[in-house]
Amino acid sequence: MAPLPARSLPWNWTRRLNSALVFVTLTALAALMIGIPIGWMALTAFKEPGQIFAWPPVYWPDPIRWQNFTDVLTQIPLMRFALNSFFIAVMNIVGNLFSCTLVAYSFARLRFPGRNTLFMLLLATLMIPGQIMLLPRFVVFQWLGWVGSYLPLIVPSFFGNAFFIFLMRQYIMTIPRDLDEAARMDGASTWDVFFRIILPLCVPPMMVTGVLTFLWTWNEFLDPLIYISRYEDYTIQLGLNMLKGRYNIQWNLIMAGSLLGIIPPTILYFFAQKYL
Repeated sequence: MAPLPARSLPWNWTRRLNSALVFVTLTALAALMIGIPIGWMALTAFKEPGQIFAWPPVYWPDPIRWQNFTDVLTQIPLMRFALNSFFIAVMNIVGNLFSCTLVAYSFARLRFPGRNTLFMLLLATLMIPGQIMLLPRFVVFQWLGWVGSYLPLIVPSFFGNAFFIFLMRQYIMTIPRDLDEAARMDGASTWDVFFRIILPLCVPPMMVTGVLTFLWTWNEFLDPLIYISRYEDYTIQLGLNMLKGRYNIQWNLIMAGSLLGIIPPTILYFFAQKYL
């Protein structure tokens, strides 16, 4: 008698099994890469100072020190610093959305001499390291009398960002021009096309721009350190840095403040993740 042929799983079940395997693998890797640093930060935020670098290591805080959060809020005005960072981040979001959408629309839809050359020059600026621009920018802002205020941290965003302009320009180019032509046949002007046709369809890249701008601004340390001089104007990153003394670093308070500091970006991400 001939042997019976081996039965294989249906194609749809094979695809589901492969998808489940990929999902489990990626989830495990994400938990490993994200969970270790965040887990160490969270556990350190509840430890006593003597348990942080104890040997053998103390993995679980015993006792759980809730006072670290009270101490970080009393030693520095963390909430005031967080509001300062939030204000700067919101203004940067407004500036980038205003400037980058206009410039991207011009490069994607309008025809003018030297458009491609200007766009290539814009992309070339992405290869300039930010550290090279620190001194020239400081000289300019000092000449304008802006050093010591929030203006150097906010005004540049209203002049566009090369990466976000490129992102939005590429997205706008995927929108059919038939929509523009139909609107113009109905008597719409260039501004009407931009505000009524293009912008409503550009919600995904605008959300990406807003989220990335918030994250970059919220976590920025060097620029506020250079331009902000008054204590009450400090950002949250400068405030946490004040917990580092010359001879002593309060790691438990720094981690407690950092744990509080990641709450706004996390909330923003969960609200905007469907657009990302």
